[in-house]
Amino acid sequence: MVAARSSAEETAAPDDLSVPAAPSGGRPARSLPALGGALLASWLLPAALISTGLGIVLLPLLVLAVASVMRVGGVLLDRLVAAALVVAGGVVVLGLLFSVWPWGIDPIPTSGVLFSLVVLAGWTGRRAPRLPLRFRPSDLMVLGTGAVLWHYLHLPLVGKGPEWRMEFLATAEDRLNHFSYFVGIEHVGGYNFLHQEAARAYLMGPGEVTYPQGSHFLLAWIDSLLRSSTDLGTPVGAMNRYLLLILAAYALLGTALVWGARWIGGPRLRGWRTAAVCGTVASLVLASNYADLVPHGFDSTVIGLLMVALLTAFMIRPAMRTPEFLLVAALGLIIVTYVYNLFGAIAGVVLVAALVVHRRRFRLRRWPLYLVLAVVTLGVAGLPSVISVLSQLDVAGASNLGGPSVAADRVLLIGGLLLGVLAAAAPANRRTATGRAQLAVLLGTGTVIWAFAWYQVHSIGHVSYYFEKLAGTGVVIALVSLGAVGPLLRAGTPARTPVLRRRAGDAVLSAVSVVTALSLFAGVQWGMESFKSGPSAWDGNRLMAWSRGESWSDIGPRHGATVADDLADIPGAVMVLYSNDAYKNLKSTWLASLLRNRGGDILPLYETHWVNIGAFEQNEAEYQASMEHVRKGARQLGEPMTVVVADPATGERMGKDLQGFEPRISVVVKPGNAWGHPWERSFPGT
Repeated sequence: MVAARSSAEETAAPDDLSVPAAPSGGRPARSLPALGGALLASWLLPAALISTGLGIVLLPLLVLAVASVMRVGGVLLDRLVAAALVVAGGVVVLGLLFSVWPWGIDPIPTSGVLFSLVVLAGWTGRRAPRLPLRFRPSDLMVLGTGAVLWHYLHLPLVGKGPEWRMEFLATAEDRLNHFSYFVGIEHVGGYNFLHQEAARAYLMGPGEVTYPQGSHFLLAWIDSLLRSSTDLGTPVGAMNRYLLLILAAYALLGTALVWGARWIGGPRLRGWRTAAVCGTVASLVLASNYADLVPHGFDSTVIGLLMVALLTAFMIRPAMRTPEFLLVAALGLIIVTYVYNLFGAIAGVVLVAALVVHRRRFRLRRWPLYLVLAVVTLGVAGLPSVISVLSQLDVAGASNLGGPSVAADRVLLIGGLLLGVLAAAAPANRRTATGRAQLAVLLGTGTVIWAFAWYQVHSIGHVSYYFEKLAGTGVVIALVSLGAVGPLLRAGTPARTPVLRRRAGDAVLSAVSVVTALSLFAGVQWGMESFKSGPSAWDGNRLMAWSRGESWSDIGPRHGATVADDLADIPGAVMVLYSNDAYKNLKSTWLASLLRNRGGDILPLYETHWVNIGAFEQNEAEYQASMEHVRKGARQLGEPMTVVVADPATGERMGKDLQGFEPRISVVVKPGNAWGHPWERSFPGT
């Protein structure tokens, strides 16, 4: 039963933490027949939809079901966001069970369990299904941000066939790595770290145990709904679906940032001030260099930042009841650490700040029960990280690793955090629990980021790869904290002004606010030419570059078709040498391994990273050095393999030089596949 109801959030006191009261008439009685019928439906519905190929419909239905038994805020979109976080966290946690039971991530039993838990939660808590049919005009801005992001992210893929789309999937080796974790989970039916031996066939070790896999598990489960099956289908098809899921994740990140700022602003953020805040955050997102996270293949980072944004917003302003608060806090911490364990430090700061500031609101008097809950939550959240540390992960060494990075915008990081602190410390906000929680979160986040920077500078002399990753959480928290600025703006319209006139004026101010934000922060010039006909800031940002197809990766002749098709008749492991550039050869070899469901070959074949022959004849010194790495890779592989080259002369010489080598190396020549385009096309940058 879905019923409209007024939002206590909209009429809350300045502390803005009120939640909907229990409906008059008391809580519904527990009915065993109703429970039995609902549990039966929890299994019949997934079976029916999946059998007809409509498994993906279960995802929105599950979010709606969770939202109907939660009591968060008073606007439908807010309730759905909370439910989505709970569903994502629940899938990641239950993944531990799914990984060890006989059915793996089969969509019918996994969906049946999830729906059954929702039914049991509603029945034990006497929560009748109910959704608030209340909307805010700014919902359009929140959802519109995601729609705009999706449009530009998907634009370069329009009209391209599956094999041609691989040029956008293979922009960096990081994505090939992430895809192998995703595929490994689908093949072994659960977390790779719980099936280490089987998982090594599909990915480069020791990643099966050292790398956090929460995002890959979540995407693998969603993919099983998309296909209504656990059958991956063709590798090329799996790659296309994975790429679309990643693009959707980035669009959701932008949506979450705009929504998070509005949520923190609370019921005092109304009218044109809402448009000003949402427009500003949306503009900063659209123009951000963080669109480079997509071509760099930082897939777990994108999803990790998404979860940090949602958790931060709900913990700063927990307009919910105690059960929901504990559920969101626990599942939020777990999913952040499972997706990107480095971000767990920030998630911990956010949770501690919320628990300290809001301790009186939730009156956590059953402290033994909550202590057990805290211990269980920390244990589950830390399980993959503990397994990693006890296996092969060198924490100190990994903390200072270098590598290609997407820099955290220092203007947004420093200026945004400081602006958030100023807004939280203003008297109007400081008097509220939300303002105090935001101040604690911002100061704690800044301290953690600064401490990590200090550690790296004193260890290696400069900040490095993982500092930029951690600093990204600071940018995210700074953006959602801008919601606290809006309530400080004066509305200025007298209450006696006629309603229609007041609304018309507010609509005009809202439109001007959005246009101003897009002009100031996104560089939109509304048709005006740039100086001396140069491109505008909007045309030059990273999102626009991606939308024009400028971030594609030249992964070989005929855009990867050679790797996908020309090698189909070659059995066993393959080293692909179509270029005299080692990095291109590595990507071709890796892609070929993934397309042949042999991702585990890439660990020994990573030696290709130092093989600079294959496209045309090289000088003697380079040839001999490359050949040594070919032999080293074969020895590490420990089984016969095939080397595929484009240049006939190089192939003939390699065949002679490798005669009698054990394990046996066969040489196959595929003339016409020489890959000599500029190196920059195979690598997204630094």
